[in-house]
Amino acid sequence: MNNSRKGGARLLAGAWKHFRTITYHKYLVMKGCFAVGLYRQGLTHDLSKYSPTEFLVGAKYFQGNRSPNNAEREEKGYSSAWLHHKGRNRHHYEYWIDYSTRNVPGGLAPVEMPAKYVAEMLMDRIAASKVYRGSQYTDADPLEYFLAAKEPPIMHDNTRALLLKLLTMLAQEGEERTFRYVRISLLGKKR
Repeated sequence: MNNSRKGGARLLAGAWKHFRTITYHKYLVMKGCFAVGLYRQGLTHDLSKYSPTEFLVGAKYFQGNRSPNNAEREEKGYSSAWLHHKGRNRHHYEYWIDYSTRNVPGGLAPVEMPAKYVAEMLMDRIAASKVYRGSQYTDADPLEYFLAAKEPPIMHDNTRALLLKLLTMLAQEGEERTFRYVRISLLGKKR
């Protein structure tokens, strides 16, 4: 088999594996969102991952144990797929960063995220941990991943406090109690 055929076969295999991974991730987020009453967000979560801008990068850099965006970032110095994704999905805190008219470090101003998007971000982090950790997953994994960041993310203080509270609750009390809290106390849904 010549090199172009090998490359094409590798890309096709990566595309299939990436499709399965993002679809499973989307299913897990949908399941979590439904459990807390966020039906629309559960159905529409991460649809941009199926766009050519994001999907082709995911297929090319697919590894199975981490986001393909990290591999693209390592090769190019940035991730075109991530830049596209974060600008279209409100469950990412990066979506909520604006320029400041005040004198703030870096000129960036994080905006407080609405609770329903923080809840979706929680489901996204749980699903990503389940996908990449597989059978090794524990409810502490999303918190540990958040705390292991090299630098604190540019996130509104109230958003950070809420996310940390939810991740800690998940680690200490599990999904059922955390989801009940999100559904009733955070989002004010009866069921």
